[in-house]
Amino acid sequence: MKQSSPLFLIDLLKVFAALLIILHHLSSYGQIAEDARIVLPSLMTWLFEYGRYAVQIFLVMAGYLATQSLTRFANAKLNGQNLLRVIINRYLRLFAPYITALIFTIACAWIARFWVNDEFVGEQETLGQFLAHLFFLQGILGLDAISAGAWYVAIDWQLYSILAILLISFSSYQALIWLISIVAVSSLLYFNRSAQYEAYFIYFIGSYGLGVLAYLAKNFADKKIQDLAKFAIIAIGVIIVISTWQQVWLRNFLAWFVALFLFVWGNTSYPVRSGSKLKASALSAIAWASPRSYCAFLIHFAFILLANTLYIALGLHAHESGILAISLMVGVLACSSVAANYLYCWVELPSMKLRI
Repeated sequence: MKQSSPLFLIDLLKVFAALLIILHHLSSYGQIAEDARIVLPSLMTWLFEYGRYAVQIFLVMAGYLATQSLTRFANAKLNGQNLLRVIINRYLRLFAPYITALIFTIACAWIARFWVNDEFVGEQETLGQFLAHLFFLQGILGLDAISAGAWYVAIDWQLYSILAILLISFSSYQALIWLISIVAVSSLLYFNRSAQYEAYFIYFIGSYGLGVLAYLAKNFADKKIQDLAKFAIIAIGVIIVISTWQQVWLRNFLAWFVALFLFVWGNTSYPVRSGSKLKASALSAIAWASPRSYCAFLIHFAFILLANTLYIALGLHAHESGILAISLMVGVLACSSVAANYLYCWVELPSMKLRI
């Protein structure tokens, strides 16, 4: 099923998750984060502890949208000849805004090191570290990340590639659903609970797999496949509930609920922009921000570096002013939005023509 118009829930989740992860990073890095806690201790602590759960939203949506993209080959089955092309095109789709944001972040980190003595700024980047980031290998090689969002881009490409390989490896979607369900449960209950797997797709495929199942249950042409995918989603939910007898993992519940939302409302179009100007403005803002959310996710860490540099270089940190720290956070959000727009218009949109 190919969507011809923007979908409201997809766009809303993209914008919400991107905003939440930016706020999480703002609450986590630098002197600004520490001073902002003076004014908003509960909110900043909540963002620090739970803001990272936005990653689950990203992962479930990524699985949903990747399946939408790859099931175009349901009738003309994906084969070995074009599998590599599909995987490389995905790499090219991610690469241009990613590398642009990475270079900008390196420049901002270089400036920050003159004034900011903090672990989150990191050591001077090496050529090997930069090359590893180019090929999404930094996590696998155990190298420090240049930017806070770089790891997710690498994982997204791994997961997309694995899904493409599974689609070519299984002639039956029934078998594919069973395999994805088993792997997803293994990830949610075992691999996702061990940090040693964080650099690999297996750590995240539980949430991603729920997104895959949600799309198949909602949109796949074959009714039998839809029913099997629905059963798999329900069964995984039951397993998640049963697993709470051992330990409660909120991120598993969040991933499952997001999958349910996508199953029920994933094809919901935008409401009619009539009535109050506030509603129309909010819908327009979501429609504008959604396609730029990937760029905002990539670029915001550079502005966190710059904001902390400004805060310390001008001696503003000496006042320990929570209001001033929060003002700079708002500035980071504003600058990230503006930069994301330019990154989207000048880099991401033109780069979409880079296809094999």
